[in-house]
Amino acid sequence: MTFEALGLAPALLRALADNNYATPTPIQADAIPLVLAGHDVLGGAQTGTGKTAAFALPVLNRLSKLTPPAGPRKPRALVLVPTRELAVQVADSFKTYGRHLKLNVTTLFGGVGMQPQIEQLRRGVDVLVACPGRLIDHLDRGSVKLDAIEVLILDEADRMLDMGFLPAIKRVINRLPKERQTLLFSATFEAQIKALALEFMNNPQQVQVAAQNTIAQTITHRAHPVDGSRKRDLLIQILSQRHTDQVLVFGKTKHGCNRLAEQLEEAGLPAVAIHGNKSQAARQKALKDFKSGKARILVATDVAARGLDIPDLPLVINHDLPMVAEDYVHRIGRTGRNGAQGEALSLVSPEEGGLLRQIQRLLKVDLEMDVVPGFAPSKPIRLDTPIPKNGGGGGQRPPGRPAARGHARPAARPTTHAGPKQHRAGGQGAYAGKRNAPRGTRA
Repeated sequence: MTFEALGLAPALLRALADNNYATPTPIQADAIPLVLAGHDVLGGAQTGTGKTAAFALPVLNRLSKLTPPAGPRKPRALVLVPTRELAVQVADSFKTYGRHLKLNVTTLFGGVGMQPQIEQLRRGVDVLVACPGRLIDHLDRGSVKLDAIEVLILDEADRMLDMGFLPAIKRVINRLPKERQTLLFSATFEAQIKALALEFMNNPQQVQVAAQNTIAQTITHRAHPVDGSRKRDLLIQILSQRHTDQVLVFGKTKHGCNRLAEQLEEAGLPAVAIHGNKSQAARQKALKDFKSGKARILVATDVAARGLDIPDLPLVINHDLPMVAEDYVHRIGRTGRNGAQGEALSLVSPEEGGLLRQIQRLLKVDLEMDVVPGFAPSKPIRLDTPIPKNGGGGGQRPPGRPAARGHARPAARPTTHAGPKQHRAGGQGAYAGKRNAPRGTRA
């Protein structure tokens, strides 16, 4: 299978050839023909499978062949995404694939001023990539009109529901033309995702290229038992012994990630932090420093890291276990991509035994426990340890129960992740509760 065989426009094939992309990934091979045929599509695939190209290429193909309505250029394709970083990455992908097309791509997200975005909208837009809260800010101001939208894409739909965006999504959709094509992409197809599809999609064709909550077989998993008070010291020792590795470290809170990055710097380990409290400029700089190698360690919260496209990442470390087992899958999905070897390392305190049990039940595998000499915990790791409530927001669901979506889950974890701020200026709005390249397509 080649991109030529999918029937894409010559300008798109030229852009793909410019970047040495030759072979579509499974989600691209399955979804692109359906989108080109005009179907609504419900696409399921894990992080790093090329979801962005699966919708960007056929959408650009459609826009390139249709004459826009007369008058000022209004957005004809709308992509809703949960985070600022993902908005930037999706927009960059559209620009990469559409480099030989005369189409304008604009992003709307918080953390930056409204006026530059308003000026961009006035100049004319074909593809609009937006976070729901900031988009509603513009709708309320009348600075954007959505009456010309031909295609709606909901990207990372599961995460948007987790973050409490459902009311905002519905409000946006109610401002769109009834006659449109709708594409929804998600890592999981839980009940609320399917309900959303039934409500807003027309006989969607479902594409699922990987089992839910699965991880690459090329990833090795290990856990180091350690007292919580000594996690930082153990992390420093591990990172000091692995000078060549680019590492993504997951923390639990925004403050904790900041402090951990500072402590790593103090230990002579170049590190940067990324989370929701940082300005957009600071977040972009942190990513640039990490990808360029200026900082080899990126410390992040779950939400801030969602959708990050970091090629060839060899190591992911969980300084703190996630409060929800599914987030382990999302974290680890950033390594071991496209057949490459990857390593997932978790520092587990005795208080996190219950969280470890949730992860092992979800993965249906036991994580290898490896005590580092000099860092043995003061008491053994017990899998029957109650789920900790401190730092996790309390109200954690019992292991084995399906995750509640929409408002229930964010309410249970208000301080766990760097989620959207509860004010409109932050870009996610009061309504709030990886990707430049088609992965695996280099010739």
